[in-house]
Amino acid sequence: MKVISKQKNSRMCFICGMDNPIGLKAQFYNMEDGSVMTRFLYKEEHQSFPGRVHGGLIATILDELGFRALWTKGNEDIFGVTMSMEVKYRKPVPYGEGLTGRGIVIKENAKFATMQTEIFAPGGVLLAEGMLHYLKLPVGRISEGADPHEEMCYLIEDHVKDL
Repeated sequence: MKVISKQKNSRMCFICGMDNPIGLKAQFYNMEDGSVMTRFLYKEEHQSFPGRVHGGLIATILDELGFRALWTKGNEDIFGVTMSMEVKYRKPVPYGEGLTGRGIVIKENAKFATMQTEIFAPGGVLLAEGMLHYLKLPVGRISEGADPHEEMCYLIEDHVKDL
């Protein structure tokens, strides 16, 4: 699927923070179908049982994909907080293997948004999925004094055209 544009990365977020030494450093792409996608790799340090990623970390990237889906129309000034999230773990999620994540807004109004998110293994095998409900809020209500432009400071051009 064709990449339309790339989203910014933060400094310290566990999922997208480029300065976070234990984070995933995932990069996110706005896609032609209105979804957001990422390719990422869990490490052995992210395990629960040997060979498997901890379920909380699986839920964490599903949540980030939901948040990032809000930005697919190019408006990175939209922020929100997770009100609820339902996660379905379909198959064990491995570490040390390239994975793909996808998120898309399926319902939205001025105050709320509902997103569907998924993690796939190579070959398109569905590993986990989430249904998230967000409350849209100005960033000042989420983190007092935070400047999202200071935290979301990296735009790494990598010339990815298809995912």
